[in-house]
This record gives sequence, structure tokens and C-alpha cells, in this order.
Amino acid sequence: MFANIIRLTAIAALAFTLTARAAQAGEPVLRIAVLKFGTVNWELDVIKHHGLDKANGFTLEVMPVANKQASTIMFQGREADMIVTDWVWVARQRAEGRDFRLIPYSRSVGGMVVAADSPIRSLADLKGKKIGIAGGPVDKSWILIQALVKKRHGIDLAREAEPVFGAPPLLFQKGLSGELDAVISFWHFLAKMEARGMRRIVDVADAAAELGLNPETPLLGYAFRGGWAKNNPALASGLARASRQAKDILRDSDAEWARLRPKMKAKDDATFAALRDGFRAGIPGGGKMDMESAKAMFAVLAALGGEKLVGKATTVEPELFFLN
Repeated sequence: MFANIIRLTAIAALAFTLTARAAQAGEPVLRIAVLKFGTVNWELDVIKHHGLDKANGFTLEVMPVANKQASTIMFQGREADMIVTDWVWVARQRAEGRDFRLIPYSRSVGGMVVAADSPIRSLADLKGKKIGIAGGPVDKSWILIQALVKKRHGIDLAREAEPVFGAPPLLFQKGLSGELDAVISFWHFLAKMEARGMRRIVDVADAAAELGLNPETPLLGYAFRGGWAKNNPALASGLARASRQAKDILRDSDAEWARLRPKMKAKDDATFAALRDGFRAGIPGGGKMDMESAKAMFAVLAALGGEKLVGKATTVEPELFFLN
């Protein structure tokens, strides 16, 4: 813990120095705290490599952190202007009086995989099985899959299966070794597991569709403070444009992915292709946010996740989303 505090202090000091230098040069700076090895780094790399930040009127400063909690602390402590998170968290913060907003970033969500030779062939087969879950008891993928299994088969997985919560890398290893009957994790870990021969039994996007929700609704986004955006109106708009331009490059250019490959840590061609295709599949369409779909998804998540997930929030406000 002490080492993490020292690391965060050092990062904050470095960011302050960079920001001060850029400010002296008259360049508006946007500081974003992201997981060191998170997939959002691929998009941010494209923005920096192609000068999309400069072209849109700002300088992007990427602040790598070790875990999501560290990025949240830096954001709430105003050491970072933005983080990548989901809009359910933003809705919870808004319900507690914090004026946070979000630029939609990705609709990539998780799913569930089993071993290639697993006897699990349908969701009904999960009863009594040991299920590894990344993200904790209120993980959104876990909640939506529970809702789907309840709808299809009347099974309460939280009680009639054996949930095992853990960090994604640990569940990755335990899933491959056969210590778990099934694994629910984030999309990029699932892509790596499928590249190693595991079989997807359900996708959260499909679960959402069957539950009457719109799977095209982006869940993740760049979160920022509303007051900061009012004081820096060009920065939020500039990032939204740069993000869309970077996504267009990543959607259309295989050469760009070849350039990014060393940063992706893909050990083989199958893993590389799975990560590339998974990212592309998560690129949201342009246009306005479907608020009715967002409200419907929130209602399902709130019903199962309860106050532990959504806090005092009761719905999703249109003002939560920033669309350029």
C-alpha cells in the first residue's frame, strides 16, 4: 500500500510538471489516468501517434496506473481530468451530488467461456458449477448473465452455483487449468482464453438482447467533471472528436494494428487477431445515445445489483452523456 502511494505521488508530480510546461507554451492539456495495460491505451496511442490531440486543440497526457482504484482516486482528487469507466458508476456519483459526465467509448462487454471439452452445453448446465467472476459480486456481466439464466431456466446462479470472485489474470489461469468450470471476465481476457481453445457459452451482448435491452448501448466511456468541461469546453469536445477519429483508423487499418502489436502483448497470431477483432466489435456507432435503452439496462442492473451497485441512483439522466 505504501509503495502504491509513493507511485501515485510520483505520477502526480510528473503530470504536474508536464502540465505546467504545456501551460507555459499555451497548450491546453488533458490528463487521463488509465490502467497501464488496459486496452484503452491502444486508442490513446493512435491519438498520440497521429497527432489527433494536437489537431483537435489539446495535448493528451496519459497517466498510467496499476489498478482501477488508483485511477478513480486520482480523478476524484483532481490529479487527472478523465478516466475510463462505465456510466452506471457515473450515474451513482451524480446521485451523490457529483457533476460527472461521460463520453461513450466502447460497447465491448464480457461473456462466459468454458473448456473446449466441457460438458456444459447450455446455461442450464451451470447449476452446481464453480464459476469464476472478474469484477466482484456486482460485476455487470455477472448480473446480466444471472438475469438471463433466471429468465430461461429459473435458476438462481448466485445460490445454485458456486461463484468464485477474483482478479482477471488469476481467473484466466484457473480457467485454462480446469480449476473452474466456467469463467466470466472482461472481453480482452475472454479473447485470449478463446485463442487458447476455450469455448464461449454466452456473450453479454446476446444476454442483453434476450432481456429486451439494446446490445448496441455503449457501457464504457471517458468520465470527466462537468465543471471542468465548462471551464475547458474545447478539451472535452476535442477528445470526443479525437476518439472517433482514432476508432475510424482502428476499424479500417490492419497496418495500424500491426504497428500496435508490440504494445498488445499478444503471444501468437490467434491472440492478436482475437484482440483486434474484439476491439473493433466494440466500437459504438455514431449518433445520439439511446436513452430509453440506457434506462432499461440501468433498471435491470439496479434490480439485481441493488444499492451496492447503483447507490442512490434511480435512473439515468440524459445530461450524464456528452456527445460531440
